[in-house]
Amino acid sequence: MDEVPFPIAIEPVSSDGRSQTVMCLRLLRDLGGKRKVFDAIWNQQPVTVKIFTDPLKAKYHMKREWRGLRLLQERGLSSPTPLFCGRSKQGGWAVVTKKILDAPTIREIWDGADDEGIKHQLLRMVGKELAAQHSKGVLQKDLHLGNFLLQGERLFALDAAQMRFFSHQVDRRKSVSQLALLKCNLPADEMDSFAEICKDYFRARGWDFDKSDEELLRNQASLYWKAAIRRELKKCIRTSRRYLKVKTGRYIAVSSRDFSQGADLPGFIEKVDELITSGQVLKVGNTSYVARSTWNGKDIVIKRYNHKGFLHSLRHTIKRSRARRSWVSAHRLLLVGVATPRPLAYIEQRKGPLVWKSYLVTEYVAGQKLGDFLIDSGTDSDKCVEAVKGINKLIEKLKKYRIIHSDLKDSNILVTESGPVLTDLDSMKVHRLSWTYNLSHRKDLRRFTNRGSGGYGAL
Repeated sequence: MDEVPFPIAIEPVSSDGRSQTVMCLRLLRDLGGKRKVFDAIWNQQPVTVKIFTDPLKAKYHMKREWRGLRLLQERGLSSPTPLFCGRSKQGGWAVVTKKILDAPTIREIWDGADDEGIKHQLLRMVGKELAAQHSKGVLQKDLHLGNFLLQGERLFALDAAQMRFFSHQVDRRKSVSQLALLKCNLPADEMDSFAEICKDYFRARGWDFDKSDEELLRNQASLYWKAAIRRELKKCIRTSRRYLKVKTGRYIAVSSRDFSQGADLPGFIEKVDELITSGQVLKVGNTSYVARSTWNGKDIVIKRYNHKGFLHSLRHTIKRSRARRSWVSAHRLLLVGVATPRPLAYIEQRKGPLVWKSYLVTEYVAGQKLGDFLIDSGTDSDKCVEAVKGINKLIEKLKKYRIIHSDLKDSNILVTESGPVLTDLDSMKVHRLSWTYNLSHRKDLRRFTNRGSGGYGAL
């Protein structure tokens, strides 16, 4: 069921018993072990086929999807038109719906939009659609921008199996909680206008958006956001839709799929030291060695954390390797909107149960170290002012999420065309308590200003 195109025969659960043949043309989504979604043709009309493959729950998932679609239709809410459902002769249970043509998801439009006005308008449309759903007793459990299609000016709700249906309107508290969930599915640095979206939503419900609603929204969003970060960080250290974990010989590695796509990842892992040796040396130290290289057509930086004895390896096996910590920290920063070189892979070389050496692979980012940038005679004053403003924003964002770099200095900040980029993350920490964070934050700032020879006091 992976090689397209292919026909699939479905025995509908409620019909005259005739098998229906659907030609699957293109795989749209694959949620391993649970379901696959295809573009398809049935009776010479374009359709979408959702095939549920869970060996124990496939029939239940199919029934829940079918029921959700029918209820959305009955309540006058826009969603794909259900055509039929039934058992596939090839295995699994399927739901076939009418294809909504020329309708990208809101997430696809959002990701391709540079204009903030377009993004703001998209959010307003989603807010109004949510208000309509909640007014008719529909609550989305899996609320995100990818679950809405836009055809012209009309929104269509997807994933009906993940909806709850009530005989009454959704109450105020649940409604605010839903808005908080939507907010948490947006990039961290694109939430400034969200209060206005909430006001649109409340107007559509005939309510006033007061301070208690705003406080509840903020608290709920904080809880959802922390949970979302935990989920994403778990995904990035195992095989998932975007990452691949491999074991080869003495090595264990995790790579982003787009980095290793179409290439020999085990081969890269085995020759990583050769790539470092033949590459452009960026840093040589007792603790680490950093080189720039090229692999699979990508400009990369490889940082090797060296072996420094048995006790050192034992400590980093218990604490996790420095490469793994840097990998997780880089993903955390990107999730909260702090620029850092995009992590591509991390590798651990082991001897028995011990981590002997580890490697972090990131994209190469062109830029100057902050200290070099500020003393460069060719840098004009306006660019210096912009760089300082950008670094202030970066530090404020770290503060917002109680993140401590632990080695904040001018050589660990690159100034690029798109703003400052934070590097060298293996000592980064996240604090749960305000008082411990404040102590570490002051220490981090003192280190930064002292190493700047007095030049960064304005930061």
